[in-house]
Amino acid sequence: MFDIQDYMTRGVERVVADALKATLTNPRESAFMLTFAASSAAASRKRRIAEDRGEHIPPFLIASITSRCNLHCAGCYSRCNNATVDSEPVSQLTSEEWFRIFDEADELGISFILLAGGEPMIRRDIIEAAGKKSGILFPIFTNGTYMDARYLDLFDKHRNLLPIMSIEGDREKTDSRRGAGIYDKLIENMDKLHSRGLIFGASVTVTTENYREVTSPEFLKELSGRGCKAVIYVEFVPVTDESQELAPGDSEREYLAREIERLREEAPEMVYISFPGDEKSSGGCVAAGRGFFHINSHGGAEPCPFSPYSDVNVRNTSLREAMHSPLFTALRDGSILLDDHAGGCVLYEKRSEVEAILSKNK
Repeated sequence: MFDIQDYMTRGVERVVADALKATLTNPRESAFMLTFAASSAAASRKRRIAEDRGEHIPPFLIASITSRCNLHCAGCYSRCNNATVDSEPVSQLTSEEWFRIFDEADELGISFILLAGGEPMIRRDIIEAAGKKSGILFPIFTNGTYMDARYLDLFDKHRNLLPIMSIEGDREKTDSRRGAGIYDKLIENMDKLHSRGLIFGASVTVTTENYREVTSPEFLKELSGRGCKAVIYVEFVPVTDESQELAPGDSEREYLAREIERLREEAPEMVYISFPGDEKSSGGCVAAGRGFFHINSHGGAEPCPFSPYSDVNVRNTSLREAMHSPLFTALRDGSILLDDHAGGCVLYEKRSEVEAILSKNK
């Protein structure tokens, strides 16, 4: 029988071990990773103890800390879901509220909190608060346009803050999706981070148009040469009928899985992560608290960023209680997370069924 807790725990430990190997030439970074490895092991023990009590605690949390963004990237799921808007956000969680969530996550044994948005680096106050939670690793999924000297100093002081910059391949592909000049800004950021010995990663939205390029030796050699230590591949989710042809199908996902397996063997200087990855071999989608869940900028606990449905708000309840919401419980106990789907995100594709569960539980 597939053990999702064991699968996710081993995944966390592999990422930490790979990051340690990738930083052996940087004593300061290696010192941090050794400390974090101890924290991660302690968190794993907390999760295992909870599992033995019959309570499942996921190792990952995704936190969208703002609904603001300065870019209008083509096909952005967040804008199509109205989770990212141009108007001034209202009723968003404060830095104090996020810090309380980070505290609760630490106590539960959550090892990784992915900071997203909108554009998360707009919320410097929250990122500064995250830096103080040294036992948790905070990958920051950013478009890179807010990187400045103050942020570089912050990342230098708090090595648990890990910028993950979005790039789509070469200059043409990146700028065509994200806007003119973005590729050059990203390269400039990478060079600044590298010159200060700071670890960083790249996030790539995988489509039918770029899946070969973004796994090519040329592209990855360019990233590695500039100091990149992690590449996170995120499959494109078609949020409009017009973008369906961009969503990776079985052949593209199989190609991506093979290439990632090869890269882990042949190019271990970087860490390679695929999301959602091969769900068939991992026992289905790991959203809704199986492996992670999502908190939106207003505090709503959602199965994942691609499935913006919530029946509980962390403003009014604890993080532990949110993980056991009626919606999350129904999704984990049901079959939707295990269903086959065309690609990208099973919860997005099955959104009518998710909506039906939400309506039933109201």
